[in-house]
Amino acid sequence: MAVFCTAAITLIACNSSTNSNTTTSDSSAPAAATATKPPATEEKWEPVDSATEMKAWQEYATPGASHEALAKSNGSWNGEVTMWHSADGAPMSSKATITNKMILGGRYQQSNFSGNFMGMPFEGMSIVGYDNYLKKFISTWVDNMGTGIMKMEGPWDESSKSMTLTGSSINPANGKECKMREVYKIVDAKTEIMEMYGPDSKTGKEYKMMEIKFTRK
Repeated sequence: MAVFCTAAITLIACNSSTNSNTTTSDSSAPAAATATKPPATEEKWEPVDSATEMKAWQEYATPGASHEALAKSNGSWNGEVTMWHSADGAPMSSKATITNKMILGGRYQQSNFSGNFMGMPFEGMSIVGYDNYLKKFISTWVDNMGTGIMKMEGPWDESSKSMTLTGSSINPANGKECKMREVYKIVDAKTEIMEMYGPDSKTGKEYKMMEIKFTRK
């Protein structure tokens, strides 16, 4: 950001210097027309009667089959983590422990992750739920390696027994928004696999950044 600001200031200064040497002000010149934007139109509110509203909220708040499916992953797990820092980088392996539990009356699953990253302690936590209205899974993730919150969402595919979530995060090195993709596959009652895909820092092209194999304790 500092480099960009310095370059921008320099460019503005050069342009200002050039203009002062090649042009003179003309007080008789007409003022430039000021473009006006039309006011934004607000979406019209649709009135809802109390009976309809009550029914809708009850359906929205009631856990269903998708929440029961999440609960099947409750418990303690061991994780075998493989990471790649770049598309052509060598893989790095580590171990982790994960604990899953349903919270708030079975509406969300909270996962606590503990491991290490390049020799440093790593802790993370996710909240995953199924939105009854949107008909898709929603996931949020926080950890001790940043200060942001990553949000992802996506559907469950019954044929492949997998969930594909998409979202984005910010690369603090260049300020770019990074599109992220996570594929979570249920192998069997004791085995699950998560794959994370994101942009290579050198090329911006998607590559497989991480894979975690979860084995139930």
